[in-house]
Amino acid sequence: MAQISVDLKLCDNHGQCAISAPAVFRMNDDGVLEFEETFDDALLDEVEEAIDVCPLQAIFLKD
Repeated sequence: MAQISVDLKLCDNHGQCAISAPAVFRMNDDGVLEFEETFDDALLDEVEEAIDVCPLQAIFLKD
């Protein structure tokens, strides 16, 4: 299992991550980002894409 963290102070809820990796990131009914901190390694490519497209670079893979 892989892990991410999101700096919620940086995140501005653009939602690009939810488009790139919808199994891990989603926008709630209030337009606020929700995410799974731990995810299956099979989703790593999608999560890396989400990291790359985040306009504020607020998503980080944990070691």
